[in-house]
Amino acid sequence: MPAPAPVLSIGPEDRLPAGRTALFGVQHLLALTGIFIFPVLLGAALHLQTAQVAQIVQACFLLTGVVTLLQSSRLLRLPVVQGPTAAFFVALMTSGATYGLGTAFGSMVVAGLVFMALTVPLGRLGVFGHVSRVATHPVVFGSLFVIIGAQLAAIGLPNWFGVPGTPAFGVRSFAVAAVTAVVVLACLVLGREGLVKRGAVVWGIAAGTAVAAALGTWAPAAPAAVLGAPHPPPFGFGVAWPAVVLMLLAFLQAGTESMGMYSLIGGWTGQQVSFQRVNRGLFTEFAGCVVGGLFGGIGTTSYPENAGIVRVTGVGSRRVTMAAGAFAVVLAFVPAVSLFVAGLPGPVLAAASTILFGTIAVGGIQMLADVEWDDINLAVAGPSILVALGVQFLPADVAKAAPPALAGLVTSPMMVGVVLLLVLHALLNLGLRPLLARRTPEVPEVDTAAGPEAVVLPSQAPRAADELTRA
Repeated sequence: MPAPAPVLSIGPEDRLPAGRTALFGVQHLLALTGIFIFPVLLGAALHLQTAQVAQIVQACFLLTGVVTLLQSSRLLRLPVVQGPTAAFFVALMTSGATYGLGTAFGSMVVAGLVFMALTVPLGRLGVFGHVSRVATHPVVFGSLFVIIGAQLAAIGLPNWFGVPGTPAFGVRSFAVAAVTAVVVLACLVLGREGLVKRGAVVWGIAAGTAVAAALGTWAPAAPAAVLGAPHPPPFGFGVAWPAVVLMLLAFLQAGTESMGMYSLIGGWTGQQVSFQRVNRGLFTEFAGCVVGGLFGGIGTTSYPENAGIVRVTGVGSRRVTMAAGAFAVVLAFVPAVSLFVAGLPGPVLAAASTILFGTIAVGGIQMLADVEWDDINLAVAGPSILVALGVQFLPADVAKAAPPALAGLVTSPMMVGVVLLLVLHALLNLGLRPLLARRTPEVPEVDTAAGPEAVVLPSQAPRAADELTRA
């Protein structure tokens, strides 16, 4: 097929003045909300120390920057920006609570190696596209995003009030969270397409943190060394097969989302992104996640928010996204920045995450709008969503009765939901639906005006019409 017409004013190979390149690069960096939220929420869920959370933040900056640089410069050659994704956050939170973070990140490394093998950029060896095509029906991913958004709701509003037993618990913490939410929403709704709108979550976090400091409920962490490199592995290394399965599903979601972004951005630049080029991009992303997992970094995907910046500004220069990647790499070697992010107030992050996770759930609802809701798709999505969300309320004795290797996973809505969705989708949509289509008899068309004897089968309708015309 011919390449689509470009819609961007600045193409991938165009150059901008250094000042504008840096400004647009900073704008892309501010849209990477996952770096500022997911590590801290992961630390809160697993009761990590601030220094440990800072190590995760450092690794996320490093992973994001290196993969973005490689994809923008040599391998994919498109203006894409990588960042931590909710699927990996939930997978790490679930497996980390069950097996420990060392095993969670080790399992992510093993799963990443599997997906690297599926995207080897040599000839037609990469088969990820065929695997993804089977598992990425909108009824599967749309329902999964709704489940993830609902699961993460427990991290949002309940934490607006702070930590029980601390002086800040109650009204003051809620006020801080409310200011954060109001600023984020105001920037999203009222801000023009630029730094204000695209950095809405960052501005909300900044405003909420300032209010928390003014109310005396927060103080920045102690200063850290000016320069310092992330070191592997910060939490040890282990592997557990249930955690590997969970990470494989996270890689599937992240890779499929990236494939969509490559095609979308390629169309904006007037390019037809080839099979080999997609594999190069995915191979780079998965390899980066493997290396990042060794350093304690949350797995990444190609961020839709950054694709939105490219489309709205019309600036699709690869040099701009390379600048964003370079800034992220620099921040990875400044421990003070990571320590500051790791010590942000809990109510501030809870408020920002409420909006972010709500967006994820609504994104799933948008996907489900493309589903034809017949009996089969209802049978796939309905039980999967309700059962997945219901496992959060299983009696404690039921969870304890499960084998130790599965106890943490059977109470994870994401894990239960994705398994049910994939199994039911394979059995009903891919297996049963074609059988029903072949066995459905032709329904005769009856001309009630001509009497019951005037029966025409659909397959006979064209011939009958021709005879009528000749008559």
